[in-house]
Amino acid sequence: MSDEPSRLELLRFARRVVVQQATAALRQLDGWIEVEERREAERRRGEEMRPAPPDWLLQHGLNRRNVDAVHVGDCWAAAKSGRCQPASREQAVEALRAGVQACVHCRPDTALGLLD
Repeated sequence: MSDEPSRLELLRFARRVVVQQATAALRQLDGWIEVEERREAERRRGEEMRPAPPDWLLQHGLNRRNVDAVHVGDCWAAAKSGRCQPASREQAVEALRAGVQACVHCRPDTALGLLD
């Protein structure tokens, strides 16, 4: 017999190599899936644990002493300003009655029922 492997032996060898590589690739994919599932679970947990946004916000001026505007808690303009502090309904009503401007985007005066 010759020292060269037969065509059948070569095909069986090729099959073993393919199975070995596929098994390694599946293990790698399973690892990526586990990592992504963990990330997704952590993201969901973070969303569940995040406190609810405040109902009302008072926007302070640059000197942080005076109040410039009153916002509804989820107002995009308030989030953009970065100068807002959470406030109770009473504080928001008091500020509006004291002449503090209501945000023109979220209209807290309407939400509080204070329109004249």
